[in-house]
Amino acid sequence: MPFFGVEYGNPASPHILGKRASAACNVAREQVAELLSCRASDVIFTSGATESNNITLLGVGLTASAKVKVVTSPVEHKSVLGPCDQLRTQGREVVEIPVGVDGMVSLAAAGELIDTQTSLVTIQAANNEVGVLQPIQQIAELAHARGALFHCDAAQLVGKVALPENLAFVDYLSVSAHKMYGPKGVGALLIKGAAARRGINAVHRGGGQESGFRPGTLNVPAIVGFGQACCLVRRFLTDDATRVTGLRSRFESALTRLLPGCRINAAVSPRLPGTSSVTISGVPATMLIANVQNLCIGEGSACSSGAMAPSYVLLAMGHSREEAECTVRISFGKANTLQDAEDAASAISCAATGLLERLGDGGSLTTTDARSNG
Repeated sequence: MPFFGVEYGNPASPHILGKRASAACNVAREQVAELLSCRASDVIFTSGATESNNITLLGVGLTASAKVKVVTSPVEHKSVLGPCDQLRTQGREVVEIPVGVDGMVSLAAAGELIDTQTSLVTIQAANNEVGVLQPIQQIAELAHARGALFHCDAAQLVGKVALPENLAFVDYLSVSAHKMYGPKGVGALLIKGAAARRGINAVHRGGGQESGFRPGTLNVPAIVGFGQACCLVRRFLTDDATRVTGLRSRFESALTRLLPGCRINAAVSPRLPGTSSVTISGVPATMLIANVQNLCIGEGSACSSGAMAPSYVLLAMGHSREEAECTVRISFGKANTLQDAEDAASAISCAATGLLERLGDGGSLTTTDARSNG
């Protein structure tokens, strides 16, 4: 709070207020680095993982090089897929490693697609819709064996599960503070090692802050909050992850008991502790959400140019358009309780059953008499 007013100096200014603001940012940089097991000098503060992804993809992908190929997957966040589209317009080759119905990228296909002409491989650590954890270490090893750099969008992972030790296999890593209960609008890009520094050019121009990769006045209050969030993650991560996994399991068990026809997507894959993607055939996600207004859940589809489109993640996993349109994402966090998990399952079951009856398709799913508990 002091950095919103009392300590309002610009950290780039040489006077006493500026020096205090700069010192606070340096402390936060150390706190972020400690969580991510890297050097403080590797940490570039940004507005979040979306900006970090753009800086990396465009900074590496458009760097003058004999290597012109970028390898990614079709289930990446749009802040990766969007820059990849731009790289295509600039003459770069962008190829996607396919995923299976389990949401996992194919390591066999990765081995074929990542070749000596590849400059960058970018694969997310965890999917934002279905929560699937990707085998990033194995893919990074494939990339490095071919002489490519490796970038990981870890926005969904950091703060929720333990990180692979030292992240030694990562050249670039994108993080958002709000995914670990920190402030919104701040994050970081890790640029690790000399090879990673040589392989990326700055895509912004300005005052030279953050080693020139992200020029502009630092968001001091958010950065200080980001650092503190990293400290709290280090203290509570293990206990929080175990408890939140239990909440998700309780919810999925209760929902499949009350609504046997529903499907938990990627249930057999390693997933984030609190993420559950549920398909209820015959029940459009938009209608379900409108009928459970006491729950904050999301759709399995994204709004594109003002028109609803089915989830590209689910389509890439082999689901039909209708299935994608009948999918919701439920996320549990550290503030939730076991009773919340039970109540959510009951509310969703009741709403889905009522909608099926009103839509004249009540025979496609069945529920128990527990419906009345909603």
